[in-house]
Amino acid sequence: MQEALQRHQSHDEIIKRLKRADGHLRRVITMIEEARPCVDIAQQLYAVEKAVCQAKRTLIHDHLDHCLEHRVEVIAEGEAASLDEFKQIARYL
Repeated sequence: MQEALQRHQSHDEIIKRLKRADGHLRRVITMIEEARPCVDIAQQLYAVEKAVCQAKRTLIHDHLDHCLEHRVEVIAEGEAASLDEFKQIARYL
């Protein structure tokens, strides 16, 4: 069962990080097209990777802290779907 779409307080922060990553990634493409030094390109790729990883971590932690919180009662009533959902998202930590 898919839960209803929810907007969380952390989503603005996640969007900000992903937009930053998008800017870095666009810069990497330009740098490669301009044949910039590999060290400079690697530095920008590192920034992209860190921004995406932090956005992912924030999203997953927010999900664990808020989205699954209300489902604990369902697990107590024998519903295994929430536990399966937890296992699925935990793979991405």
